[in-house]
Amino acid sequence: MINTIEISENQKQKILSLNENHFNDLKSKRIKPAKLTNTISAFANSVGGDIYLGIEENDTSSSQNREWSGFTDEEEANAHIQVFEKLFPLGDYFTYNFYKNSSENGVILHLSIKKNPKIIIASNGKIYKRRSAQNLPIESEEEKKRLELDKGIQSYEDHTLNLPLGFVSDSLSIYEFMTEVIPTTEPEPWLRKQLLIRNNLPTVSAVMLYSDTPQAALPKQSGIKIYRYKTKDEEGTRETLDFTPISIEGSAYKQIYEAVNKTKEIIESGKVLKETGLESLEYPEKALHEIITNAVLHRDYSIASDIHIRIFDNRVEILSPGSLPGHVTVKNILQEQFARNGNMVRLINKFPNPPNQDVGEGLNTAFNEISELRLKKPEIIENEHSVTVLIKHEPLASPSVLIMEYLETHEEIHNSTARKITGIKSADSIKSHFYKLQKRNLIVKNPDPNKKGRNSTWIKK
Repeated sequence: MINTIEISENQKQKILSLNENHFNDLKSKRIKPAKLTNTISAFANSVGGDIYLGIEENDTSSSQNREWSGFTDEEEANAHIQVFEKLFPLGDYFTYNFYKNSSENGVILHLSIKKNPKIIIASNGKIYKRRSAQNLPIESEEEKKRLELDKGIQSYEDHTLNLPLGFVSDSLSIYEFMTEVIPTTEPEPWLRKQLLIRNNLPTVSAVMLYSDTPQAALPKQSGIKIYRYKTKDEEGTRETLDFTPISIEGSAYKQIYEAVNKTKEIIESGKVLKETGLESLEYPEKALHEIITNAVLHRDYSIASDIHIRIFDNRVEILSPGSLPGHVTVKNILQEQFARNGNMVRLINKFPNPPNQDVGEGLNTAFNEISELRLKKPEIIENEHSVTVLIKHEPLASPSVLIMEYLETHEEIHNSTARKITGIKSADSIKSHFYKLQKRNLIVKNPDPNKKGRNSTWIKK
């Protein structure tokens, strides 16, 4: 069943003034349903988006000249919905709502399309991808393969490389691994059993895990570069670069540990000018480890670009080549799991002191540690062919300020909510902040008789 929701005048104006971009599209109800599936395909094959059906544009050069021109009733939209449901049924990746407004006639149909783990084909048999406000057709086999890699339908880690087997079966890395982990067998039979050798050729994952010099086989897409910029500016420049960028090479396992150690060393060796004078920068080591591990294990190895770690005076940026795979988005990345390079994730966990000890929990661990240190949570930015995790060296506002800011937009605050927004784990510590604010005559306990004991909350005075 599709819900019909009454929206306010303010909500209506927000819809009418939306920018048509990578995430939003507004369409007339007169558009043919089959043609609209081009936009649905484009959103589903990208990062998702919203379509508002029933909006007329009298002048395409300005969003101010749009008007509500909805369906007479919900049944009038049936023809559209039937076509959409043939594309893919109502479910986790595609939802509808009707909106009505007291000052307007008719209803508009809101289609919310999430990033889909499969490739969605439009009614005309073509595949589309969203870029800015355009639906671009995917026409060549190369473009389709690129989309499959982006979505994680295929993984470049399974791609074979034209190399002698000895490149992975007779390396120091594989012998060290076998001696520590599986001393009762020989490297080559074990590699074959793990499907790391196919058609008598090593795969990308075999090379990244067990070769001594993966960069000889994958020269521009298997290393890590570390930069130090003496600036807080948005972009680093040649003038602010502190030294020639450092290259980290070797197997994936060795890269992770060396990159973490080198990054930590560079951060702690530098000082920045603050109000209290020159101070050392410090970043949570566990968070750095988890984010760098995540970048190495989940990057797209088909893209000819290294991982880039950029250290600024006020932040660290870790850029990993490849968009987020499958159904993972910036919004759900801490709740969802999708391993682009499943073999690498599984097998590196067999190494002594594996870098991914809690498989699937890396970013959660990083966010939790940063929260405990009362630093601002990391920011995740997805570009077309890369993902950047930005760790800011900025403390959160004081607990009292965060509590009052929360009450600006909420009627009440519970102890558990305050702990969540402040990063403070102790319920007693939060109570002390509530009482301090009460003494300052800013908040009071909620007088509602149902809000007593464990259910008690605080409200603004």
